[in-house]
Amino acid sequence: MKKTLSLILAMVMLLTVALTGCSSNAPTAQTTGESQNTEGKKMKVGFIYVGPVGDGGWSFAHDEGRKYLENELGVETFYQESVPEDPEVEKVINNMVDQGATVIFATSFGFMDYVEKASKNHPNVKFLHCSGYKTTENMGNYFGKMYQARYLSGIVAGMKTTTNKIGYVAAYEIPEVINGINAFTLGVQSVNKDAVVKVKWTHTWYDPAKEKEAAKALLDEGVDVVTQHQDTAGPQQAAEEKGAFAIGYNTDTSALVPKAFMTAPVWNWGPYYVETVKAIQAGTWKAEAYYTGLETGIVDIVPLTAIAPEGAKAIVDKAKAEMLTGKQLVFAGPLKDQTGAEKVASGSEMSEADILQMNWFVQGVEGELKAQ
Repeated sequence: MKKTLSLILAMVMLLTVALTGCSSNAPTAQTTGESQNTEGKKMKVGFIYVGPVGDGGWSFAHDEGRKYLENELGVETFYQESVPEDPEVEKVINNMVDQGATVIFATSFGFMDYVEKASKNHPNVKFLHCSGYKTTENMGNYFGKMYQARYLSGIVAGMKTTTNKIGYVAAYEIPEVINGINAFTLGVQSVNKDAVVKVKWTHTWYDPAKEKEAAKALLDEGVDVVTQHQDTAGPQQAAEEKGAFAIGYNTDTSALVPKAFMTAPVWNWGPYYVETVKAIQAGTWKAEAYYTGLETGIVDIVPLTAIAPEGAKAIVDKAKAEMLTGKQLVFAGPLKDQTGAEKVASGSEMSEADILQMNWFVQGVEGELKAQ
């Protein structure tokens, strides 16, 4: 869309958790009483977040899914926020297992190799890793086709801009972020062939000040719409302060930036968490790659606000309806990269595997990629 724990900790239970988390590396518990699977055994489910639950973005969205899981199934859950994408992940996992976790959801790409190692060390624990591609006998992965929602939001941006310059604040040069930028740009171009998308990299998932400064730099270059693959509303706040417009990410942040917010591609993790835990309870779960899109609701776009351009809703609704019929639409040829070289021929479509490995920018993107 780009990042010490003691080995002996007392079990933390029955705490009410605030959305704005603390900086401690001790897992935070939130429970709803006795939790049982279909065999009557207690189940504890752990969640590992790369940022604080109060980020209003990526980790907040996952935490809303955790709460949904508790409410729907009554299982006991707990989480650790602000975990760096380094060996600290293994320590957090070991601690969660010591506390009785039998299912662990790890929610950032950079956790992948550590989760893989932990899955082999804890064969009786089920691991689910978000946005990665590795699996083991007891480790699956999960993600959604966010590029679909990115494309839809690009339509809104393309219709709104008057300078034909749109800013994109992006975290890291990884396929997940790159295909999102490309999909957004193709959405822009579907309604405005003259517009370009200018990219600024922050090399962080969560840094409100750095994200905001990147957006300010784009605004100084003449962009009048800002979007992001970042975890806070910093870029949107910069847009509002400048009198420009914004498209968010992860959650509906319209209340934070009411004068700028037009829409946002968002995640809805709750139903997936419920479906997965139910399968584990029933003994039917198998380690696999889960990857769906608009059809399951794991990704979507929030309703357009009154600030969005006139007529945009009808065009977005039409494009969304076509995607729901199974039509690719987003990465259908002809597509060229920044150099003008053909990447997808007319009449052809990119495979999901190629989309998930994308390491090039489409024409219309102004930005650089480091060597992949």
